[in-house]
Amino acid sequence: MNVRRTLDSVWPGLFAMNHELGDGHGIFDEETFQKTIASERRRTERSHKPLLLMLLDVGAEMSADTDVLGKILGVLSRSTRETDVVGWYKHGVVVGAMFTEMDPEGKKYILSTMLTRITAALQGGLSFEQFNQLNVSFHWFPEEWGNGVPKRPSKIFYRDLAETGNRKTVSGHIKRLMDIVGSLIALTIFSPLFLIVGAAIKLTSRGPVIFRQERLGQFGSTFTCLKFRSMCVNNDVTIHKEFIKQIINGEYEAKDAGNGQHVYKMTNDPRTTRLGRFLRRTSLDELPQFINVLKGEMSLVGPRPPLAYEFQQYDIWHRRRVLGVKPGITGLWQVNGRSRVRFDDMVRLDLRYVRSRSLWLDIQILLRTPRAVLLGNDGF
Repeated sequence: MNVRRTLDSVWPGLFAMNHELGDGHGIFDEETFQKTIASERRRTERSHKPLLLMLLDVGAEMSADTDVLGKILGVLSRSTRETDVVGWYKHGVVVGAMFTEMDPEGKKYILSTMLTRITAALQGGLSFEQFNQLNVSFHWFPEEWGNGVPKRPSKIFYRDLAETGNRKTVSGHIKRLMDIVGSLIALTIFSPLFLIVGAAIKLTSRGPVIFRQERLGQFGSTFTCLKFRSMCVNNDVTIHKEFIKQIINGEYEAKDAGNGQHVYKMTNDPRTTRLGRFLRRTSLDELPQFINVLKGEMSLVGPRPPLAYEFQQYDIWHRRRVLGVKPGITGLWQVNGRSRVRFDDMVRLDLRYVRSRSLWLDIQILLRTPRAVLLGNDGF
């Protein structure tokens, strides 16, 4: 059985092992181990071969006992393959072992067998009290879905992005200040449009003025995204789900927008009202999102926030576009082709922004946005 052969190669010697103090050979420090997790995560994104991360929390009391730590590290370092990595996930407290290119067909068998073997190995070298203080957990990457709904991505595998995104830097505070000031100015300047558009929606179709829709924000947190309603009420979302699936899977042929341009967008969405088509083409439907920015749920600049069923269709590498930064009203995608760009290229633009984001880049994008909206002619 392939799963059994994989386990036998991963855990040599766990059935018959001496528990003398390990020399720490091959144990990575916390910084190196975190970099390795990020590297292996990107490798899995390309290969689709899952990796398994085992975390062993020794607790605050035992973290000061070098003898116990040595035994634990010795068990892990002597029982892994050359391609596997053992290191400090959190120095002195949580040690991790990362097993790469695992068999995706035998996850349950692998977990149960690993838990049995690591338990037996640790029990042989620790006292009953010491063993009971350990907390062992296993984490697969990529994460699995639950009941067809995407779970929030686990920060365990994205600690590099989580720490970068949550870091309270000077530039981070300035960016937030820009968001607050910019959204307040926009809401003030466009306040007459709020009244005009709101009245027009009420006069031309039945339903609320503001359309509220749950979107995914930074690290999968949900928030209510606000837009001027551009569709008929009680419409069937199935048509959009199927369209999104085709777009993400690269199965959708670009449509002629009637102006010599080909776009990857629903140019004749039957759910959209006549006024709604105008609002979308001019991006006026997105004005209420300045309220989301003011509340801190979005930023002026960042990737567009996806729907849950859109995120469900993402390939593994697509997911990073919603992890590191807050979603934004505008971004590199909007000023570099917008609907004329294939989905994969849109994601690459978002990831480029995540990697190279800066206050100056935000300013450049903001300055280019009005021209992209007014002259792009590809909003639908």
